Amino acid sequence: MDRVIESARTQRKKAICFITGVPGAGKTLVGLDVATKHMDASSELHSVYLSGNGPLVKILCEALTRDEIARGKAQNLQLRVGETRKSVELFIQNVHHFRDAYLIDARAPIDHVVIFDEAQRAWTQEQTSKFMAQKKGRSNFNRSEPEFLISCMDRHQDWAVVICLVGGGQEINTGEAGISEWLRAIEHHYPSWEVHVSQHLTDSEYAATEAIASLQRQAHVVFNEDLHLAVSMRSFRAEHVSTFVKHLLDRDKVRATEALLAVRQRYPIVVTRDLSKAKQWLKSQARGTERYGIVVSSQAERLKPHAINVRSPIDPVHWFLDDKHDVRSSYYLEDVATEFHVQGLELDWACVVWDADLRCGPDGWRHHQFVGNKWQNILKEERQLYLKNAYRVLLTRARQGMVIVVPPGEPEDPTRDAAFYDPIFQYLLEVGVSSL
Repeated sequence: MDRVIESARTQRKKAICFITGVPGAGKTLVGLDVATKHMDASSELHSVYLSGNGPLVKILCEALTRDEIARGKAQNLQLRVGETRKSVELFIQNVHHFRDAYLIDARAPIDHVVIFDEAQRAWTQEQTSKFMAQKKGRSNFNRSEPEFLISCMDRHQDWAVVICLVGGGQEINTGEAGISEWLRAIEHHYPSWEVHVSQHLTDSEYAATEAIASLQRQAHVVFNEDLHLAVSMRSFRAEHVSTFVKHLLDRDKVRATEALLAVRQRYPIVVTRDLSKAKQWLKSQARGTERYGIVVSSQAERLKPHAINVRSPIDPVHWFLDDKHDVRSSYYLEDVATEFHVQGLELDWACVVWDADLRCGPDGWRHHQFVGNKWQNILKEERQLYLKNAYRVLLTRARQGMVIVVPPGEPEDPTRDAAFYDPIFQYLLEVGVSSL
């Protein structure tokens, strides 16, 4: 990435990079590492780190603010929290705030380097146009979010670099465009930009093969193996966990079993029907300040009998950053986080509670949502994909190990029929997950 930035700066050209690799905090840390090298506002290398993930932005800003205050205290400096937070918020921003600012301001951004975390979550043209019409009073807006964001950087007369950190199979919400939208925007509107692509962007989970092939006929595309992050910066035990989860969710038993064998010596994965056992396991595994917590699907509506209410709001800053003495922290194992809270972030040890929203059927997954007083089938393929990706996010949050809880069901409650849960538990056993 540094070579691409320096080449663009010295040759006065514009370039975009697509970086693939490890899930979760790995790519986030790489993006922050790149951005922190260019925090001097007076330098033409000044950069900004952007994310559409609201909880992630809040947590990163608070964590860096706390860290800066602590560093200052160690040096006998009395830094003001408000001023310190403001300086951090200039460096880490919500991508929607950045977008809205340059809707009003027609000038080029002050930043020549922009890092977009989880770039595949940027909005489609339909979603962006709908938002602009309803919230901004712009009924004639006809660009996707990737196209508009690139157009902002294209305002620079000399050079600019856009770095897209890409998560495969991570789209979890309506209107998220996937990485192909960025590629189409370059092909149709900015063909003069140089494109640097990880070779792994052609893997199936990125759904970008056709867009890359089409782009190659129009623009200068460079494949670069260095743009794939093969090993996580922090998830030292979890190098192959994402592979296991991919095969597990693809219902490929043979490959899932093989991947699990490569993982479990250093990364324990266990399954149980008992939530209390899972909580005990988490506490017994964690050492010192290693963080643990419970994560569930946002569609997991029938976990209420287990004191898990996905509709109960949490503050992700307290959940992720506060210590064992704070009842709002993940350590208390009372509040749970969903895929929307934890995407792009990690725990040391995770408990994933699997509800009846994603069930094992004879020919694949069966997708459900709870409406009123009963489960309903999810028929739209797009929403089925979001649900599958939600579990992909949940199952890749732990750095060191995880326990999966599949509830036993309840004979007297038709919304928690054991027939919903037993096949899930059996499937996990069949691929080799050990029963706790």
